[in-house]
Amino acid sequence: MEWLVVQIATAKLGAILVNINPGYRTNELEYSLNHTQIKALVIGDKFKTSDYTEMIYELAPELYENDDAFFESKTLPYLKTVISLAPKNLQGIVMWDEFMDMGSEINLNEVLEIQRNLSFDEPINIQFTSGTSGRPKGATLSHHNILNNADIITTIQNLNHTDKIVIPVPLYHCFGMVLGNLGCITKGAAMIYTSEGFNPELVLKAVEEEKATSLYGVPTMFFAELNHPELKKYDLSSLRTGIMAGSLCPSELMKRVQKELNMTEVEIGYGMTETSPLSTQTRIDAPFEKRISTVGQILPHTEIKIINPETGQVIPIGEPGELCTRGFGVMLGYWGDEEKTRESIDSARWMHSGDLAIIDEEGYVSIVGRIKDMIIRGGENIYPKVIEEFLYTHPGIEEVSVIGVPDEKFGEQICAWIQLKKGSKITEIEIKEYCRGKIAYYKIPQYILFVDEFPMTVTGKIRKAEMREISIKKLFKNA
Repeated sequence: MEWLVVQIATAKLGAILVNINPGYRTNELEYSLNHTQIKALVIGDKFKTSDYTEMIYELAPELYENDDAFFESKTLPYLKTVISLAPKNLQGIVMWDEFMDMGSEINLNEVLEIQRNLSFDEPINIQFTSGTSGRPKGATLSHHNILNNADIITTIQNLNHTDKIVIPVPLYHCFGMVLGNLGCITKGAAMIYTSEGFNPELVLKAVEEEKATSLYGVPTMFFAELNHPELKKYDLSSLRTGIMAGSLCPSELMKRVQKELNMTEVEIGYGMTETSPLSTQTRIDAPFEKRISTVGQILPHTEIKIINPETGQVIPIGEPGELCTRGFGVMLGYWGDEEKTRESIDSARWMHSGDLAIIDEEGYVSIVGRIKDMIIRGGENIYPKVIEEFLYTHPGIEEVSVIGVPDEKFGEQICAWIQLKKGSKITEIEIKEYCRGKIAYYKIPQYILFVDEFPMTVTGKIRKAEMREISIKKLFKNA
């Protein structure tokens, strides 16, 4: 609930809300705070293996000596205050209840004056996406970007004030924050948060108890709900609709969701953080086959083109090429990185997705692959280079290359090919331990293959497609 309060409050004040992935560790957190020059940080206490209180004390030990709401830090020069949801008082940190009480000291006329001078085109949200250079990029979104996306998507879903939406997807993603929170706000629908982290049984329980009409999730979540041993004991008859997005959605999964979860009007959405997020969406009146095998049609007030990624020319209908989007959803740019912005958004304001897609004569879009080597694990976009650059810091590793391999539950899992330095005898367990606590848990390779060489092209580039084929044969011998 506190997340939603901060989301609405920052928008009303014109302060930029910066979403921090709760899986980040100290190195990633430090970069995010400094790159976007964050002044105030709201933290939970602990979640799973992350101790956020411990992390912020490690980065800003000055808090131990602080007796005020504000402080100065050498490591985090822009950060001035930390607000915590922890159940006990913490030295140097403002507690949530204390923070709420501070509101009584604010002059309402000053707040209203600030609001009168705000513009819908101003940046209001920064969301980090994995960067191929090893550093996350801050996609900068405006009120105009995200509020219109939320309104249009929920309108297509036929949602209204009588609907109740279960939102088990993370709020730090566009899915939870835009399609979930803002989508509900635009229609007056109820938001239902089932737990701090995804728990399939609590989702099913919430649907039954609250008589929810809509359920959101990435394919991984729907797999978990459908495969839960207690599924049949829950009454899910109130469900009607929902959105499946964040990763490629298998047709067979869509069929099961419609039949076993009673979500006869479930829709698939496609997009990216940089487009606020969706660009296409299926419609409830579309032919069944189109609803389960495509990512739908273009959103209103949005354009799509499929181009030859080499020449930039639009290609004929039915042929695969790079999907580009233009319209209200395209981000303002990457925060503090004009070069990366120019690489993604061309001079005509087309956002280049890096995804290979086909569009048919009726305007239905199918995603057929990715130009880049991005791995999508359970809705998380992961770039191999980020993991490769980190693993290269291990003294026993000579060379490393990371790919994605198929996984029924997560869509893809990370597989690292590692060539050790002469005399080095590192084990798979030791490498995973080396990663733990230094990079986000979802970036730690599930599979590690020790090799003497890599498949190479004539020009000396590693052939990742061949690596993937070999890995599948080795890891899944029956495949």
